[in-house]
Amino acid sequence: MREERSLNIWLEYVWALLILVVLEGLLSADNALVLAVIAKHLPDKQKTKAINYGILMALGFRFAALFVISFIANVWQVQAIGALYLLYLGLKHVIRDFLGKKEEPKEQEEEKTSPARGFWSTVGKIAFADLVFAIDSILAAVALALGLPDSPFGNFGGMDAAQFTVVVLGGIAGLVLIKFAAELFIRLLEKRPALETTAYAIVAWVGVKLAVITLAHEDIGVIDHHFPHSTVWTVTFYGVLIALALIGWFSPANRRAERKAEQH
Repeated sequence: MREERSLNIWLEYVWALLILVVLEGLLSADNALVLAVIAKHLPDKQKTKAINYGILMALGFRFAALFVISFIANVWQVQAIGALYLLYLGLKHVIRDFLGKKEEPKEQEEEKTSPARGFWSTVGKIAFADLVFAIDSILAAVALALGLPDSPFGNFGGMDAAQFTVVVLGGIAGLVLIKFAAELFIRLLEKRPALETTAYAIVAWVGVKLAVITLAHEDIGVIDHHFPHSTVWTVTFYGVLIALALIGWFSPANRRAERKAEQH
């Protein structure tokens, strides 16, 4: 019985990590475009080097941010703010796409600014841009990890060590995807544009998960403290998440995009 429970826990951790990797990939596609625009004024030999250095700096920033967040992640006020932010971010994009309102592409916004022309200033700008992009994914990753059961490995910082590891691996995956796999995700979004809306719907759903964790906090007690780790909620959360992914994959908007591409 104990071995079966242990296996279920590890399967839940692996599943959460896979979700984070896919979500990071979808959210990283736009980010990769912006980083390319920031570095485009540099000579060809320096472009890749600037992006590589910027991503390495961003990795350090992300780890520091995660370490700080791990100490305050279980504070219910922080959880509430994070839940509201994720709900706002996700629903804003979903509602905008549903109403057919498109924001100006990020790469065009970047072109309107006057980027510093030096190599190291460009590296710094890339690192800062990635850190800004990371806020959304870090919050979503922490919210997802907090709903995982405790592991036998103790704590690291202010979080369970295994939960912290999942968040770190998700963050690293995001940087790797920005560097190597973003073009694949960009092409995927061109063929199935509904997946972008789906990614933000998932962000909002993760916000709901964090809200449930907040309401079940010992100092709040609106929901039973054990509910976020219950089988009912776990099945509900992942069931809705899979449903959102399937809706995004088979959305009619994807077929319209394919027909439009064929016309061109």
